[in-house]
Amino acid sequence: MEENTKLSEEIKKIEYEPLLPIEKKLITWSIISGIALIVILYLVSRLVIN
Repeated sequence: MEENTKLSEEIKKIEYEPLLPIEKKLITWSIISGIALIVILYLVSRLVIN
């Protein structure tokens, strides 16, 4: 239990750091590519089944 208390205290001490613009772009591109791949795989699976 002591370790959890120490960890929570250390986490509270950490300053907030906003995301860098490149990090925001990477997150956006990852989400877009993930959604696009899901759609492509769905369409391919529909073509193979039919």
